[in-house]
Amino acid sequence: MNKFPNQEDIVNAVLKGIRTAKANYSNWTSDELYLSYAPPKFLTIHVSQEIAKLDNAPEIFIDATIADILRCSLPKRDAFRDFMKQKYLAQDVMCLTLDERFEHKTDNDSVSKVVMSIKNGVRNVQEEYKIEVEKMCKMIERDKKEDSTLDYGLFAFYLDISNSARKKSQKRLDEIIESFDKIVLNHKNLKSSFKRGNIQVIENIGEWCVGCYIIEPTF
Repeated sequence: MNKFPNQEDIVNAVLKGIRTAKANYSNWTSDELYLSYAPPKFLTIHVSQEIAKLDNAPEIFIDATIADILRCSLPKRDAFRDFMKQKYLAQDVMCLTLDERFEHKTDNDSVSKVVMSIKNGVRNVQEEYKIEVEKMCKMIERDKKEDSTLDYGLFAFYLDISNSARKKSQKRLDEIIESFDKIVLNHKNLKSSFKRGNIQVIENIGEWCVGCYIIEPTF
């Protein structure tokens, strides 16, 4: 079994993937700012490519269902239905799921470690973003570390605004993080942190930056 990459390497790969998506989209379209116009999965694919370059790269799944992730992270694989019922988790998918990489003996022995939501064009606090954070909190929180193999969740995003926007990027980031922190604080045994790149200012056009909100157990 390969060693799973550490959290810092994963987060850095996620941020680099979004920055690479920005560079590629700008090159292909001559649009200096609005990566938010890119097609669906554009960020997810670039992030996946960067994670795949890591030493001891994990197995990467796009749009894995919550049920499958829980089956591969709870101590008992048939416990996911009760877990979802108790946590009021509806069936849905996660943008990216990272599993341990090893030679499988069956099609039912995967071990999920990290879940991610990756969003483009994030500019304000929106209900859909809070729902994603709430969903990850419910999947990760537990009474004991051994109650799940999930190590953490990431809400990764690209933010861009035009130079005419009255509210600048830093203020928007502060409000987004504050709203996420309130959600995490409503769950037991969880903590959060935030890592972002520098806010890039394009003269007479606007601003953009990339960010990664991290949710993990306190054990």
